[in-house]
Amino acid sequence: MLEFIHTAPCMDWLNGLEPDMSVKVLTCLDNPKDLVRISTVSCTWRQIVVENGLCKKLCLRMFPQLSRVGHVIESNNSDAKDYAEVGSSNSKEWDTLEREHRVYAFLAHACTSFPEGDCISKAISASSTDNYPEESIEHTLVFSVARRASYWSSKGQKNPAVPEMLTYKLKSDFVIITEINIHPFKAYFQHGSPIYSARGVRFRMGHAKFPIVEIDPMEESCHDDKFEWTHTSQVFPMAQKNCLQTFKLPEPVLCIGGFLQIELVGRVQRQEMDDLFYICVSHVQVKGKSLGPAFSVETNVPSGLFVLKRQTKFNQPSLPENESNAISTGDLERHGREMLPIVNVLRANVDFEEYYE
Repeated sequence: MLEFIHTAPCMDWLNGLEPDMSVKVLTCLDNPKDLVRISTVSCTWRQIVVENGLCKKLCLRMFPQLSRVGHVIESNNSDAKDYAEVGSSNSKEWDTLEREHRVYAFLAHACTSFPEGDCISKAISASSTDNYPEESIEHTLVFSVARRASYWSSKGQKNPAVPEMLTYKLKSDFVIITEINIHPFKAYFQHGSPIYSARGVRFRMGHAKFPIVEIDPMEESCHDDKFEWTHTSQVFPMAQKNCLQTFKLPEPVLCIGGFLQIELVGRVQRQEMDDLFYICVSHVQVKGKSLGPAFSVETNVPSGLFVLKRQTKFNQPSLPENESNAISTGDLERHGREMLPIVNVLRANVDFEEYYE
């Protein structure tokens, strides 16, 4: 194989493999830039990448939540509808594959290159509020209000097992969430300065079942009838400490629909004056990457599947700066040598660990 690469570097060595093996080799690539690169090597390589939906498969490996995407659309504005396809069935099928390739290639690129930051747009509702508006959920998004304590407080409960829910709207329909930070409130104005933390916390991510115009902040409900939660995390233990506590997800989660619910599980602090259990939170942060407005999603479709929309006015996925779209002969030789272990393993010629001994 090495001899083949050295003696005929301009030949397409992937043609020497069975089609299924070619797909297996290219599926081993886990960097979206690599898939964009190899699709420029030759028409054959591009056809393999596009026909087998390798960019889509890469996105699904990164974020299984995308399995509910049933259709993709490219448009120049958020109100544009998918264009009518004309021509032969073969040409329409290829156009569909090409469009999916472009959308998922850019999505994979965006997932790795968009900047990370705080992803909360606004507070939606709390399952209960002790004193509104002085102790409303809106206060969890600011650090102080006119030099006084800024926090949300639940109503008191005799049963410490009663949970509370805080619901937030994120900055876009497509947000990659990596961690959520929560600061329990320390009531310095009460005897002993108690900390009203929860025993644990669980996170739900999803979309609204129908367009939400406004939710009455005085309405005490978790509003689960208004949302469909497509991801539910494990329960993370929360410490009874006066600090911003980080709850890092085991794997980044793609929130499709742009809503996050924080479930505060169990109460640990009783208030001295009424002997009831409360949960109080002074601050909430959601860390991750907002992929809007480059991407949006239509969730309320009859099929129950999502429509993924990409705005084409945003940049296409590209190669690193100053790197040509055409791969040089030297690069092709190098990539060929790098892929040789994979090819040999698939052909059962050599054990992978043996190759590197």
